[in-house]
Amino acid sequence: MSKEKYKSPLHKMTQTTPTCLWNDSASVEELTYAIEHGGVGATCNPVIVLNVLEKEMHLWKDRIYQLIKEMPQATEDEIGWKLVEEVSAKGAELLKPIFDKHKGKNGRLSVQTDPRFYRNTKAIVEQAVHFSQIAPNIIVKIPVTKAGVPAFEEAIYRGVTTNATICYTLPQCIAVAEAVERGFKRREKEGKDISTMGPVCTIMVGRLDDWLKVVADKENITTDPGVLDWAGVVVMKKTYKIYRERGYRLRLLSAAMRHHLHWSEFIGGDVVISPPYKWQKRYNASDVEVVPPMDKPVDTKIISELENKFVDFRRAYNEDGMTIDEFDTFGATARTLRQFMKGCHDLSNLMRDFMIPNPDV
Repeated sequence: MSKEKYKSPLHKMTQTTPTCLWNDSASVEELTYAIEHGGVGATCNPVIVLNVLEKEMHLWKDRIYQLIKEMPQATEDEIGWKLVEEVSAKGAELLKPIFDKHKGKNGRLSVQTDPRFYRNTKAIVEQAVHFSQIAPNIIVKIPVTKAGVPAFEEAIYRGVTTNATICYTLPQCIAVAEAVERGFKRREKEGKDISTMGPVCTIMVGRLDDWLKVVADKENITTDPGVLDWAGVVVMKKTYKIYRERGYRLRLLSAAMRHHLHWSEFIGGDVVISPPYKWQKRYNASDVEVVPPMDKPVDTKIISELENKFVDFRRAYNEDGMTIDEFDTFGATARTLRQFMKGCHDLSNLMRDFMIPNPDV
């Protein structure tokens, strides 16, 4: 096939390998760009909505004022989450033709449950069910915390397609896969359809790298240059191998891009990559060759150095590295939960500025 057949490296990847592209944003402009280059999914959460408003406030300003008028007793938090739903619905509409074509496996818009519910299974499930009704092609993000794991089973059983988030480790991915399988089996036992459900498990590969770099600084650990940029890749590849061996009925998704290995090393796998717009533009302007190295093992020297020097890498890399009870206190989990919670508060604060303009400004 000629090079001219493909618009970009990402487009070539989506057209010549099983690897799918989802857009890590619900911005209309950014999602449209991703779809033009083969994108078949997207995501949304309070942090992303803040970014969308920063770039596309002209599209949402009037609607925010309208929501405030339509919901006279709502708090700024409730207005913010209503806006999350509407931004998600708009993104889902763009993806609906893809959803229909792929029969539910792709074409979905991810909506994240409130991270402040991370300890409350019932609240997570109830919000997941609610979000699944925004549009037929919604996929709901559930955190891989102690309370989140049973929420996967119950949400899947209720017909909600799920996406694991706040997830960095093999033990978390196995817990998610097993919970999803339990939910599927309960539905199958009752004769309920699962044919259009397309759950995924996200590994925030870059955030594992980030955390180990924090640990290296805290504990004065010296490694060969570049070794820490492989941690998330190593965990993703091992998890992918186990998922295939055991026949789990969900895909892995790579998120939290930090460099091109978080894309290029996974090409060829039946997985999803979810780079933000700026990384898509960077990839598409690069000379990185689109080859399928997903099944190529990482250099054993890199793995050995990570295992020998980092307890938290061993916890992330080994199936018995952590118990479910330990998920909430893993360093990367705590850091991400705090960031996501801050995003919720920041969105509420922005809505407050619309509801009660600061008289001192």
